[in-house]
Amino acid sequence: MFVLLLCFFLVMGVVQVVRPQLLWKANSRLQRGWVRNPEASEPTSKGYAMNRVVGVIFLGFVIWMLVQQF
Repeated sequence: MFVLLLCFFLVMGVVQVVRPQLLWKANSRLQRGWVRNPEASEPTSKGYAMNRVVGVIFLGFVIWMLVQQF
């Protein structure tokens, strides 16, 4: 079961590195009611670059945990 969860995290990390805009679009729906204009809170290109950097670190951690399972 834990390996399946790690595989899900692996997919989410790949999406964060390859296409962080998809994650923002999915999470922007959660902003409704909290933010007046969720479309105006979209990250800049530097924000997306930072998301990619964090995604690479996250992928490294998830891969390390998967290797530790076997």
